[in-house]
Amino acid sequence: MGKGTERRQEILRLMAASQRPLSGAWLAEHFSVSRQVIVQDIALIRAAGKEIISTNRGYVLKVPLQARRSVKCYHTDEQITEELYAVVDLGGCVEDVYVNHKVYGQLRARLDVASRRDADRFVESIHSGMSTPLKSVTSGYHYHTILADSPETLDLIEEALRKKGFLCET
Repeated sequence: MGKGTERRQEILRLMAASQRPLSGAWLAEHFSVSRQVIVQDIALIRAAGKEIISTNRGYVLKVPLQARRSVKCYHTDEQITEELYAVVDLGGCVEDVYVNHKVYGQLRARLDVASRRDADRFVESIHSGMSTPLKSVTSGYHYHTILADSPETLDLIEEALRKKGFLCET
């Protein structure tokens, strides 16, 4: 295995272990190479299928969302944005919304809200009059499937929803 391959594996390991972005300058100094070598390494790592996000503070390895949990919620239409932000601000993704209707059974709609921007778009489409929230057919009660990188993150999301009064204890 060549030096470049070993360096790229170590870059991935460092990113996976880091709680903060790693700057190109820091990586270059750490490996005693130029910043341009790091930029090329990042390009090769991406070409190999790893998702690395470039931020103004450095590089971040996007961790796949592997943990999943359903939560039961209740809130007003005006609080939809606040609910979605509570999830995405902690790194979660609202995969869907569903209700258990007494006549029609389970009704489910895919959301895939993973950022504030996604949340704003969703809420804007609701407020534009295109439709009403699915929760309106069950007096505000609804469920979400939440995705996150770990069960611990899901616990944090549940706690945030609980503190806001949105989580229904089942």
